[in-house]
Amino acid sequence: MMRLRAAIRLLVLCAALAAAAFAAPASVAKRAVVFDVHDTIGPATADYITQELKNVTPTDVGIVLLRMNTPGGLDTSMRQIISAILSSQVPVVTYVAPGGARAASAGTYIAYASAIAAMAPGTNIGAATPIQFGGSPILPRGSDKKQGAGGSSEDTETRKVVNDAIAYIRSLATLNHRNADWAVDAVRSAVSVPATEALSLHVIDVIANDVPDLLRQIDGKSVIVNGNPQVLATAGLTVEAEPPDWRTELFGLITNPDVAFILMLLGIYGLIFEFFNPGAVAPGLIGSISLLVGLYALAFIPINYAGAALVIVGIGLMIAEVHIGAFGALGVGGIAAFAIGALMMFPARGSGYTLSGGVVIGTAVASAAFILLALTALLRARKKPVVSGGEALIGAEGEAVSWGGEEGRVRVAGEIWRARADAPLPAGAHIKVIKRDGLVLQVQPI
Repeated sequence: MMRLRAAIRLLVLCAALAAAAFAAPASVAKRAVVFDVHDTIGPATADYITQELKNVTPTDVGIVLLRMNTPGGLDTSMRQIISAILSSQVPVVTYVAPGGARAASAGTYIAYASAIAAMAPGTNIGAATPIQFGGSPILPRGSDKKQGAGGSSEDTETRKVVNDAIAYIRSLATLNHRNADWAVDAVRSAVSVPATEALSLHVIDVIANDVPDLLRQIDGKSVIVNGNPQVLATAGLTVEAEPPDWRTELFGLITNPDVAFILMLLGIYGLIFEFFNPGAVAPGLIGSISLLVGLYALAFIPINYAGAALVIVGIGLMIAEVHIGAFGALGVGGIAAFAIGALMMFPARGSGYTLSGGVVIGTAVASAAFILLALTALLRARKKPVVSGGEALIGAEGEAVSWGGEEGRVRVAGEIWRARADAPLPAGAHIKVIKRDGLVLQVQPI
């Protein structure tokens, strides 16, 4: 009986261990996490995605979905996201959705870097040609761009940019076994294809109507995750969306070129107002905070420093107009420099980081209105009679107090002054000041 009991205990222990061993895989990959990537890909998006990918672990997350709808973005932000995808321990799926969405420019590179690339019906992908800082596409040899007299429209710099982009996307295509030739065409010729054609060209892996449909279709697929092969187990996963937190939303707001530019202007004007009106406190405090936040945002945005210098010069000329009064010449020049500098400051139109026309016009009009108001107040002040200083006594009236010879004393504005006149004046005579020589007034009788 003792041997039987020992055998039964041993069997129960083995059964418990077997149950634990089989239950462990079931506890892995409990949910699918969805991160939304929309609008322009910039520093805020890159920070959001990289931080979230660092926080997910294979023990509780089976797959990460980047639900994408973007016109492109900054190269630095794109590469930061791709680095996070390639080093992630959890499989990453790029899903271009909903219908009507696109994965253009930087979005194409991110899709190629993902373990699975999927699209919803009615979406498109491509147009991955690099955009130079001036805002126009860098088209390599053999494109439709007209060539110059030398037989080539490209120089060494453009060739370097295009060849780097081609090598980068080709390496991503090779890593995930996708169509490398089409990827090269997307860079060289900016081609873009709809979802059905992308699937036939092996640019993407799946066309799915929604996230549950996507999870059903990719279940059991073999992918490469952080350099290692892995079989996806996505059927029945719980789908959870992880929206950006307030920090990411705030970061995205201040790195918007329109907001950053307005913050910079508020900072400059606030400090100028505080400088000319010491003790106002509020303008200086608000200006300092706005300027620091604006400069922090500009550190993450590609800007043209010549344009920024023109904006500052324009503001300086407008302030000089107010204090010098050059009859509008400095003011007009300042407004022109301000507007040109604002347009030059954020020239990267292809990445979406440029000032809107409304902001440029609005700030220029507001600055011009400020100059007109200041000039109007200046002209009114010049027309007013002088009420203080030595010139205020010229034309002032008074009366003679006493007189002896060529000099006497007169009362003007409640004070007794030494005075001279062409003829002696009797006490009590009404006089008018016509000149001042130091502390002696030249007067004449009224």
